[in-house]
Amino acid sequence: MRQHQLEWKRGKREPSSGCYLEHMAFRRIRAHETAQKQSARDTPLYSERTIESTLEYYFAIPRGGSLGGLAHTSLHYTRVTYNGHSQNTTMSEPQPPRGPADDAERIRLKRLAKHSQLANAPQASTSSTPSTPPPPKPIPKPSPRLHVEPTKSPLKRKALPPHEHLDVDTWEDGMLTSVLKVTLDRSRAEQTAYDLVWLKELQLELEAEYPIGAHVPVRLRSDISDRLLIARLELNPEAMSDDLDFLPVLASLPQQQTVLEYLAGCWKRLNTSRSNLVKGGFLQSEVDTALSRLDKVRELIISYIGLSLQDPEMFPQPSGKPLGAPELLPTFLSLSSLFSPLSGPSSSASQVLLPTDLPELFTDLSSRFLDDGLEEIVGPIIRLLCFHPSLQRPEGLGGGDVAWRSIISALDCLVGVKGVASVITRFDEWCPQNASPAQFEHVSLMGPLLRLGVFNREWPQIAATYFSDPLKRSRQDVDTSNASLRGTLKSLQMSLFQIFNAIVRSSPASREGVLAYFARAVNLNLKRGGMQVDFATVASDAFMINLHTILLRFAEPFMDAKYSKMDRVDPEFYRRSQRLDVSEETRLKATSDEAAQWVASSQEASSDAYIPNFISEVFYLTAAFNHYGPIRTIQEHDGLGKELDHMQRHLDAINADTTWQGTPAQARVDAQVQAVKNEMAKIHQSIFAYQVQLTDPEYMDRNIGFTNFLSIWLIRLVDPLKRHPDPGIQLPLPQEIPTAFKMLPEYFVEDIVDYYLFLVMHQPQSLELSGKTELVDFVLTFLSSTWYITNPYLKSKLVQILFYGTIAYGRESHGLLAGILNSHPLALKHLMSCLTSFYIEVESTGTHTQFYDKFDTRRHIAHIWKTVWTNPVHREALSSQANDLDKFVRFVNLMMNDVTYLLDESLSKLTEIYGIQTEMEDQETWAAIPQVQRRERERLLHQLEGSATTYTALGKSTVELLKEFTAETKQPFMTPEIVDRLAAMLNYNLDALVGPKCQDLKVKNPEKYRFNPRQLLSDILQVFLNLSDQGEFVRAVAGEGRSYKKELFERAAGIAKRRFLKTDEEIEQLRLFALKVEEMKVAIEAEDDLGEIPDEFLDPLMYTLMRDPVTLPSSKAVVDRSTIKAHLLSDASDPFNRMPLKLEDVVSNVEVKAKIEAFLAERRSTGAVASGTPAEDMIQVDKDVQGYDIHFDSV
Repeated sequence: MRQHQLEWKRGKREPSSGCYLEHMAFRRIRAHETAQKQSARDTPLYSERTIESTLEYYFAIPRGGSLGGLAHTSLHYTRVTYNGHSQNTTMSEPQPPRGPADDAERIRLKRLAKHSQLANAPQASTSSTPSTPPPPKPIPKPSPRLHVEPTKSPLKRKALPPHEHLDVDTWEDGMLTSVLKVTLDRSRAEQTAYDLVWLKELQLELEAEYPIGAHVPVRLRSDISDRLLIARLELNPEAMSDDLDFLPVLASLPQQQTVLEYLAGCWKRLNTSRSNLVKGGFLQSEVDTALSRLDKVRELIISYIGLSLQDPEMFPQPSGKPLGAPELLPTFLSLSSLFSPLSGPSSSASQVLLPTDLPELFTDLSSRFLDDGLEEIVGPIIRLLCFHPSLQRPEGLGGGDVAWRSIISALDCLVGVKGVASVITRFDEWCPQNASPAQFEHVSLMGPLLRLGVFNREWPQIAATYFSDPLKRSRQDVDTSNASLRGTLKSLQMSLFQIFNAIVRSSPASREGVLAYFARAVNLNLKRGGMQVDFATVASDAFMINLHTILLRFAEPFMDAKYSKMDRVDPEFYRRSQRLDVSEETRLKATSDEAAQWVASSQEASSDAYIPNFISEVFYLTAAFNHYGPIRTIQEHDGLGKELDHMQRHLDAINADTTWQGTPAQARVDAQVQAVKNEMAKIHQSIFAYQVQLTDPEYMDRNIGFTNFLSIWLIRLVDPLKRHPDPGIQLPLPQEIPTAFKMLPEYFVEDIVDYYLFLVMHQPQSLELSGKTELVDFVLTFLSSTWYITNPYLKSKLVQILFYGTIAYGRESHGLLAGILNSHPLALKHLMSCLTSFYIEVESTGTHTQFYDKFDTRRHIAHIWKTVWTNPVHREALSSQANDLDKFVRFVNLMMNDVTYLLDESLSKLTEIYGIQTEMEDQETWAAIPQVQRRERERLLHQLEGSATTYTALGKSTVELLKEFTAETKQPFMTPEIVDRLAAMLNYNLDALVGPKCQDLKVKNPEKYRFNPRQLLSDILQVFLNLSDQGEFVRAVAGEGRSYKKELFERAAGIAKRRFLKTDEEIEQLRLFALKVEEMKVAIEAEDDLGEIPDEFLDPLMYTLMRDPVTLPSSKAVVDRSTIKAHLLSDASDPFNRMPLKLEDVVSNVEVKAKIEAFLAERRSTGAVASGTPAEDMIQVDKDVQGYDIHFDSV
């Protein structure tokens, strides 16, 4: 049978009579099987349809007459429904279409019939319930007027009309006639001008089933509805027929009507009939009987609609029209209120089936085909939508094209049907397994929608359109473009979430399919986390961020304000689940081998399959997408900013060199300058496009919420009580690190740090309402216990967050975090300790750039201290830190080292800059230098300017720190290993500022290099004043023989007085300090006039007389205790063989010490002659300083 069917379908001619009968038999067998299968299924629930017109015809059969007499009747009765009540009326025999006058006449006749029926209602009623209206109420007699308060009478209910009797068999015939638009009575078809299709062949078949001469009923019944439907669908208006009686039937068939259009019309008419039946006021028992027959027809129609979508060529179809799923595409695309024609002129399908019909239609299809090929029905439609060509247009979300909105609306409609949503993840295209990372967003089902965005790399036309001429645009223009694009993104991302949410909620299998899709997308794009990324080989930024926004919305239900569901996140997810591939990720405190063993031990311990809860799945997926999505995109955004700065410096260098102007090379240089400007404009466009998404307030709020949740989860993971933030964490953390924390990917902490850093640098206002407390908790927790993190750069970023959080912005003069750092209990207790500890730790990080990195970190620390220094609680905390003398001395030593190095570098660079500037001022000499050499000097000047700026800023902040600390606590600076070096450093820099070579610092535009000699001199003098009452310091300054000269203090005091750097009281205090230094110098010279000192008594590192000699255990070298102690503050190794060394390991050399003391006693017995210069004449504050302070004039 199937073979005959295929042969007939593939042929180009009308089949022979025998073959045609065989084909019809096959159709009927299949229809019967379908009906039997459907009858065994539960009757689905159908939604009520709104009836636009209240006047509907149920059937058209003469009262008391036979069907055969219809042809001889000019007028016949028809039951109609008017305002919900069944009535009898008359109407004329169906005629061809009439004009307005005819319509008016027809309406007039209907009204006359209605009034006639109302007059004879008691006699004409066939209902079992009497329909006689109740007698009129008697008119009450007037009663005496009473003075009572007026009251409102209750509303009276209208009496329900009596139930009408429903002849179910007659109703069934009329229903099938009106729904299927068919009849078995030729005369009836002729009366309707063949609007009702006469099924001649079926009529003959039915007659053949009755005995000869027997009466053959022509009334339509639901038990032959399948045969009626098949017979109608088999008709082909394009076929030729020799039957002259049947030619009018074929000619009257709707031209170019597809099977789907016909069935859709039947389905809509059936819905109307059902609604009218329910509202018709009939007995419920009769309505139930009628509904059961109607639902069988409904199931049959739905079955054939589904079959026609699965196999559009099952029945004859018009040529040249889209069939099956493409027929529904225009209707689906018109769901959006902003629909624009995507498929050319709309077909008649869109006229038959309205967009509002689609949800109910696909609900019916889902109920019928859920386990019987539903994916074959909806699959082609969904593929047409998801891979629609409009999604590949270069304008993407921008411009006037709203094609993507139509597609989103269509998908939203489809997944609104639970059954449809449940089968989407079964498609091969849902999560293609063989797709490459870059192809995945193009070939996966949701990929073309998920890749829509605003980033310049994938959608350059958006940036070029919305941010053209970026250097000329005002802030208001940029904000307007941002608002427009962000509104579009919000609409897209919300709709995408609704689609994914509907799929997740449709069934457990669909939820697993969605989670597998997310995991596949992130596992394919692990390369996005690398330092150098080839973006042609990975997914786009928009694809990753759109998926991230969906996951953020999935995470919202478990991120409540009280963190009540936080404990449902499984900390051993990576050990027990293979969902995410983290095998190549760096762990927080574990090697890859340790991580592999940890996972293997879990698999050995449990043989049961692990099924993580949905909260854990979403939590870890969101964390992964956060790392490979927005964090990677933020790095690209920041990289563009750095590139822009570099290009601006290059442009400034070109413009600064005017030697090319007026030469043959000018045209070439002008072209280069224009090229640089054009490239800078493109970079500006890209930055604006990135900021549309990354700085979208709604997106930032959601990301901040998740980042806060993640930070608190990490703190709770290491909290011994496992209860943070209620109560808060107690610091420092235990030395033993929880295994689950050690095994986490490093990006858990890194992404929190990077995102907080991005916010405080670019969008600090986003943290004003929430996030500051969580940020401070997180930073202080891991700054106080840095052994929990291995990566030194990650630790430095913790300090960087606090630094940028204390930089002024807007109306916040001390930055976003100044207030909370001065009030948060954790900050008041631990901030100073954390910063001093990390100031020490950053000295040795193990990285190849540690020497230069430490200066940036310490500059940040100095700025943070400066911000909170006015708070007495913090100053008291610093004083308590000084009680741990060993730690604080080491801290002070490192600060001393920094000041010495940075000031020396900055002042020497400024001297070199002054030299080159002096050369360039001499125009004749400069012109005489060869051009190559001039360019070399210019490049050197450019390098020196960059270095000088950096070193000057770093040195300035460190000197300010030294000034504040020496004012607050003095004892740590008076230790033997510190005080001498401090005095030497101060004397050296004082000599550089006011000594003979100070004129070399008179550079042009000193503010360009952040060089403020007045402030620097004032700060150095303040350190002298802060320690002027300490005898050890006076002795150290006097004993320093390299740079100390009394003339330095005389000039410094004179400059300070002349430039108003210090008050008169402070200048007098400085004079007295210098006087004490001179007196001490005289005493030292008398004391230390020892003549030649034996080498064995000299320190081998400092070449000074040892006072407390010690022996180093490994090298056996003998050095002074203060020397080795100072060395160990910076380097924990033996200076002679680089072996590890601790201060407690050195051994006092009693023998050498006794020899030194004997030597000193012998030399002192000879007596030393001291200078007899009067003390009053030693210091002259008012000494002429002319010529030594000219570099202060420019400031």
